[in-house]
Amino acid sequence: MIVSPRRTTTTGFTLVEIVVTVLIMGLMLTGITRLLTAVRTSRDLVHNIQEQQLAGPAILDLLERDLRGVFITSMPLKSHLRVMDNVRAGLDADRIDFVATTDSLIWFGGDDRQVRSDICEVGYCLRTNPDDSDFLEMYRREGFGVDEDPFEGGSYVLVHDHITGFNVEVYSEDGPDADPLEEWGMNSTDIDTIGLPASLRISLEIELQPRLLRETQGHMRQKQKFLYTRVIRLPESLRLAQKDIPRYAIPSAQSEAAAGEEGSEEGDMEVGGAGGSGGRGAGGRGGGARTAPDGKVIDGTSAVNSDRVGGGN
Repeated sequence: MIVSPRRTTTTGFTLVEIVVTVLIMGLMLTGITRLLTAVRTSRDLVHNIQEQQLAGPAILDLLERDLRGVFITSMPLKSHLRVMDNVRAGLDADRIDFVATTDSLIWFGGDDRQVRSDICEVGYCLRTNPDDSDFLEMYRREGFGVDEDPFEGGSYVLVHDHITGFNVEVYSEDGPDADPLEEWGMNSTDIDTIGLPASLRISLEIELQPRLLRETQGHMRQKQKFLYTRVIRLPESLRLAQKDIPRYAIPSAQSEAAAGEEGSEEGDMEVGGAGGSGGRGAGGRGGGARTAPDGKVIDGTSAVNSDRVGGGN
């Protein structure tokens, strides 16, 4: 009997099956990649739109809030507001400093206690971006309380790092014919350019920074700059009353003596009318001896003569 050898069979995937599987997996990965790319592009586009619509107005809102709370009580006119015309790397980089009643955003103090001030020195200044000289960095200066030089010192907080222009124009009066001034409060002897102006025109230019340039270049083929402008008018009542605001000061000995002399003269006129031992004279207030502001004793005759000279017909 002839016995044929046992045939061994092997199982596996054929070439066609493998090709079909790889093709299906490739289609799936391609679809997932496109979906992720679309999600990231949408996220970056929303980020750029938010920066465009919120960054500039948010900075101007912060600046306007500080200007609305300007503090001038017991301060000389030269310390009310200062605007400097500066240029950095060929870009407008003006500076503005004043004292505001807005609560400070920075906490001051030691490790055991942190406090904030209700009145603080505030300023906005710019410098060249150290990472990219085509842009400017804006900083908000804040000093705790008020010292002798309210336009210097304090702590600085970064506001934005892609500024391409910051210009402040000052108007000393209202009206369509008013000319803008580039600087304010720089010359303390010029009474027309110190104190509080009528209004300020602030222009802020920001370049939109794409979050992912390669994926958003289909929507933004070039960098875009946006200019924001706001006019801030200071209260007229505050401007008119700034010269009549009471100044806190300790009276000197000379001022007290002058006030005492005026009070003595007024009192003498009233007391003399009561009449003394000398009785009433023609056109006189009264007799009797009294003491003059310089310490001398005036008798009734002298008083009558002085009254005639000062108030006679």
